[in-house]
Amino acid sequence: MALFNKIEGTPPPRATDAVESPSQFPSALNSEKHHPDRNIKETIPETLNQHANADAERRVIRKMDFHIVPLVTALYILAFLDRSNIGNARIAGMSEDLHLGGNRYQWLLTIFYITYILFEWQTLMWKVVPSHMWLAFTVFGWGVIATLQSATSNWQGMMACRFFMGISEAGFGPGIPYLLSFFYLRHELGVRIAVFLSAAPLAITFSGALAYGITSGYPALAKWRLLFLVEGLPTICMAPVAYYFMPDTPDKARFLNYEQKETAKARGVRQVGGVTRVGSVVWKEIGAALLDLKCWFTALMYFSCNVGFASLPVFLPTILKDMGFSSIDAQGLTAPPFFLSFLVTIFSTWVADKTQQRGYTIMFLTCMGGTGYILLATVETVGVRYFGVFLAASGIFPSIANILPWVINNQGSDTRRGTGIMLLNLIGQCGPLLGTNIFPGDEAPRYIKGMAISASFTFFTAVLAFGLRLLLAWENQRLDKKFGTNMDQGVNQTVTKDGAMEVGEENYGPTFRYIL
Repeated sequence: MALFNKIEGTPPPRATDAVESPSQFPSALNSEKHHPDRNIKETIPETLNQHANADAERRVIRKMDFHIVPLVTALYILAFLDRSNIGNARIAGMSEDLHLGGNRYQWLLTIFYITYILFEWQTLMWKVVPSHMWLAFTVFGWGVIATLQSATSNWQGMMACRFFMGISEAGFGPGIPYLLSFFYLRHELGVRIAVFLSAAPLAITFSGALAYGITSGYPALAKWRLLFLVEGLPTICMAPVAYYFMPDTPDKARFLNYEQKETAKARGVRQVGGVTRVGSVVWKEIGAALLDLKCWFTALMYFSCNVGFASLPVFLPTILKDMGFSSIDAQGLTAPPFFLSFLVTIFSTWVADKTQQRGYTIMFLTCMGGTGYILLATVETVGVRYFGVFLAASGIFPSIANILPWVINNQGSDTRRGTGIMLLNLIGQCGPLLGTNIFPGDEAPRYIKGMAISASFTFFTAVLAFGLRLLLAWENQRLDKKFGTNMDQGVNQTVTKDGAMEVGEENYGPTFRYIL
């Protein structure tokens, strides 16, 4: 994780950065609001060496990078393995053993996303329940269900497992970008979310290799049952790890010493005007976020991307098999495209963080992904179609990684950020309901309709990104007219006469500007 500190500089704390004593911490309900009369008595002296402060802040960030990001990334790898390994299990004998004729396999994919969508409201639980408790609860829940898939004997039993897995995973993955916003500033957030989300293509890379290893032997247990068992049990073992190692807030992290916790508190004050952020939500701001057009733009973008994002991993082994590869070779050939997607995900979000241009980044990535789907739909040559898989994977997954921080960057309170993520997933996760039903078996081997639909929605994402960028630029012009131009929006902040924070730089105020 030292990579973060090399590719991304941290601005030094300023003389106006205030540190609150525990007795002065505002409640979660009030920490999001503007309190001109708040008296924060402890301030960082003017004569304090700013380079020393910058070094202290980098040490805090480095420790969070080593402890928080790897933990949630490892858990997301397990979540994505447990969610998508059904595609590997299908061609490893499950289809025959469970008699998955007709559209039964499509229903196994669809039922997961139905419950995943209906329980997206759990995203706001990260603001209400202590993080370590909620994380351990969700991890244990889906781990048990994923393991039980190995014991199913019919389609109905597998449907029940997929139903409850959707509920459990809905409480984890969609809310992690929101959780990370409690620990990182807005210009630090994108690349950390990317590392977390890049676990998806990385998990598919491992899934193909792992499935290849499991299904190439001759185990006593059915190969698909062994696959579910081997990939489900580690998730259960990670639940106590999550409970012990996940901090609720930066200032409560076991891995930080006293001085580093004080630095973390100063970062919280600079970010949102206070430190306490977990405990309750502001209901009025939930309504405001739901009426915000910007949230609906990103939700529709997420929907469009998810048509391909959800279908490509679970159908790719079958698509490759229908290209003429053997079942075992098809498992192994899923790995290279998604490993490239992992690299593009990290690089693209780093570029977007540095340039603060997420709209252009998303437009480029989705055009590349759409081109890949066009090749898959129109070309018959196996080599060119496999190249199209590389383009599609390298466009879809990184686009998702850039859409999520764009939501959080452009909402000015914790409750609104959480609501934006909730709406994003509520609408966006409907995409897989379409994506998992556009590759019927009778359209093999080219699946022209499925590829064409995926290409259309991927290009539509580019159009939406362009429209949202125009809207945000217009909003920034209005703010400039109202408050004056603020070219250094990520550094400047409003302070009172005694040097205390008046409003956090990431909450709505005179220096808040939207990220384009």
